[in-house]
Amino acid sequence: MDVVCDKCQVNFKIPDEKVPRGRVFSLACPKCKNKIFIDTRPDTKRAGSSTEKTVIDEIAASTYDASEKPFDFVEEGVETALLCEPDPDIRANIRASLENMGYHTTEAKSPIKALKQMRFHIFDLIVISELFGTDDPEENNVLKYLERLVMDTRRKIFVVLVTGRFRTMDNMIAFNKSVNLVVNLKNIDEIEKILKRGIADNKLFYRTFRESLGKTGGL
Repeated sequence: MDVVCDKCQVNFKIPDEKVPRGRVFSLACPKCKNKIFIDTRPDTKRAGSSTEKTVIDEIAASTYDASEKPFDFVEEGVETALLCEPDPDIRANIRASLENMGYHTTEAKSPIKALKQMRFHIFDLIVISELFGTDDPEENNVLKYLERLVMDTRRKIFVVLVTGRFRTMDNMIAFNKSVNLVVNLKNIDEIEKILKRGIADNKLFYRTFRESLGKTGGL
């Protein structure tokens, strides 16, 4: 089987006898370690053949355009945030909270705009509605892109999922959706307080994580 990495575009082969049949499986790109999903189920859309592939491939194939950079200049030490929320009232509420917390914030009007901005900048914080650019929360292209980032890059980004389906600060859902924090819409007026708590917990976790790695020689 011929495989193309949707991140770095490297081509490689998998022996046919080692390809699982009739299911979706993943493997790491041998060059950039991006997680690649492959669907061998009959009569289903192949991995990457949906809108997701169209959007991500369009971004990967696009040429350099300086106008797509989210910031011209960010002062050293200033944290940055990307806001992906279609509802203008909710967006204004979240943005006010982010700026009150000291984040240099930019908004994306569409998944394509968000992905283009992420090409140029690694954001400290991304707040994204599960319905950003889609009616199906399982087809959120920005979340899928973030899920497939190499871990060294993904670990630098605190991702907040805004949802009407799940409870605020549900850690199991956060793990399942590959985000750092879940915020329910009914708690959106308290998002600043929720963000501060979630970010503090995350920093504590990774401090302990790095200390443990250091003790075992992992760093």
